[in-house]
Amino acid sequence: MSYALDNAMFQWSAGEARLRDAEPLESADLERAATAVGDELRRRVGSGFDLAELIALYASGTEWADEIASHNRAGSETGAVVDAAFGRHAREAADFAGGRLRGREEREP
Repeated sequence: MSYALDNAMFQWSAGEARLRDAEPLESADLERAATAVGDELRRRVGSGFDLAELIALYASGTEWADEIASHNRAGSETGAVVDAAFGRHAREAADFAGGRLRGREEREP
């Protein structure tokens, strides 16, 4: 697995875990914010994308996503919300296979 993919998947799964572990009163707001970020992700990458495209978008900066999360009551958890939204969206990538690139074998060094 490439470093960029490994690092992104780690961050994204940590964001998903944070939302999953949120207190019930906080959870609805965080989920609403993650959905809003996810909606914008769909607009930005479309329906036919691969993980490399999603990682490139993430690496280019997520200020736009932070702003959406903030406007949707993410509070101090904007980073977790953005990471969770990217992680959820990654599952829709053409080459996603449970955190690994589909169709590519990993080779041991």
